[in-house]
Amino acid sequence: MTSRDNSRFGNGRTRQREVAEEIKDHILANRLRPGDPLPTESELCAALGASRSSVREAVKTLDALDIVEVRHGHGTYVGRLSLSALVEGLTFRGLLSPDGDFRLLAELVEVRELFEQGTADRIIAALDAAHLDALDTLVDQMADHLRRGRDIVTADRSFHALLLEPLANELVGQLSAACWDVHAIVAPHLNLVTGQDGADTVAAHRAMVAAVRRADPEGFADAVRAHYAPVRRRIAAARAGRLSPL
Repeated sequence: MTSRDNSRFGNGRTRQREVAEEIKDHILANRLRPGDPLPTESELCAALGASRSSVREAVKTLDALDIVEVRHGHGTYVGRLSLSALVEGLTFRGLLSPDGDFRLLAELVEVRELFEQGTADRIIAALDAAHLDALDTLVDQMADHLRRGRDIVTADRSFHALLLEPLANELVGQLSAACWDVHAIVAPHLNLVTGQDGADTVAAHRAMVAAVRRADPEGFADAVRAHYAPVRRRIAAARAGRLSPL
């Protein structure tokens, strides 16, 4: 590719970024919400003075970031504005370097633990009897799955989502879920499974619910630490090369 071709390519990329920013400005200026329709491709070309190729590439970029959602045969809409791009970026970061994956998992565990320990008082104040009963049901489900030799990860994930839900902090919930999603992708790559720690996991979850019921923030924090301790140990052992492949 010649320098002239490179220049032309670079200018095209710059225009695509400009169009992407202009589409975001349109969403903000019109106070659009997730699920609201965006102008058609032809309308965007006319309104932004951009070529179809620039608009299409800009929309592809925004679709990957979940800022817009392309529904083929229906049009383009404001996206869910989730943290899917963060999940993909963190996952790639973890898998990219030889030791980065273990370090990333350790950091994700720390973030999740900080979320729950740091909001212990608010969790205790916010959780009502119905939420606590639902959490107990999930713990019972984990215990039942463990007895049957089945995976408890789904119930575990649901437990923590429900635990944070009454805080009414959407960002905390999304970030916690993002940490779970990255962990779910990276951990199997390292042969890190938690089945052998299942009994400890169930006991720690029961202790968390019990501490909330008795309005005991210190007991809750201790239970949270106990919950994450086994996975911390496994990550440390694997990082030190002491974990045999499964």
